Amino acid sequence: MPSDERFVQSARRVIEVESRALDALEARIDADFAAACRLLLGSAARVVVMGMGKSGHVGRKIAATFASTGTPAFFVHAGEASHGDLGMIADGDVVLALSNSGETEELLMVVPLIKRQGNALIAMTGRPQSSLARLADVHLDASVPEEACPLNLAPTASTTAALVLGDALAVALLEARGFTADDFARSHPAGALGRRLLLKIADVMHAGEEVPTVAADATLGDVIAEMSRGRLGMTAVVDAERRLLGIFTDGDLRRLLKNASVDLRTTPVASAMTRNPRTIGADQLAVEAARLMEEHKITALVVLDDAGRVHGALNVHDLLRARVV
Repeated sequence: MPSDERFVQSARRVIEVESRALDALEARIDADFAAACRLLLGSAARVVVMGMGKSGHVGRKIAATFASTGTPAFFVHAGEASHGDLGMIADGDVVLALSNSGETEELLMVVPLIKRQGNALIAMTGRPQSSLARLADVHLDASVPEEACPLNLAPTASTTAALVLGDALAVALLEARGFTADDFARSHPAGALGRRLLLKIADVMHAGEEVPTVAADATLGDVIAEMSRGRLGMTAVVDAERRLLGIFTDGDLRRLLKNASVDLRTTPVASAMTRNPRTIGADQLAVEAARLMEEHKITALVVLDDAGRVHGALNVHDLLRARVV
């Protein structure tokens, strides 16, 4: 069994080799890279990423990154392309073909058909003089000085270089399109960022009869009953037009109960409620409710409409269920 030090040295050598490969790649980002970006940016269609083996795995990731950053893209397995999947490539699509050797048979078999159909071809290879590189409209040189594999055989540094080059394309296009965090959220609605940037108060709040409300002359006993019904840990105190006058919470009740002289049956809520409480609008982001609750150490918010009337309510448990916090 190798020693711990040997394992550590092996890992460091791999990182060093792959770092050198990326340094060499950076020096080759030139007019060809810009030409590839212009070709991809100028297409109104999709990017079709193709590859085999490890290049295929990298290609799938590149296609996914394109798609999530504003460049419509999908992956077509080069081996399946000549068995029907070539029909997935439509007029105007730009094909990005990955092959470290540039001689992958399955790719070279379909390239003439792709070219005959009129699709632009960008090749990403480790051999600028390869067949695939020579057939491409634009070639991106992803060659590396050596693989991190001690046998210099297993795709390691070469796949890292191809992956980074794909990321570089995606980010350059993202910046050129002015792609924003909101755009990213729309393609990731189930992710944490999507929830933070898309989910609004109206999506998580309680509305209508679910919102506990009482009049200003309601007794604390009435308030407790309404709070129990609403199960939000609070009730809004409103006038006849449902305009917000104040709020009464579980915390207010606990503080009152410390005072033995308070008669819950006769004390009006107006004498114990919090006036001018924190509120929020239905069109605001749910993450803003989380920020307000954290900043002011509160657990519930009343939602008001433009006229200051009670429109809804929510508490921290609603935000937890929506996975906003």
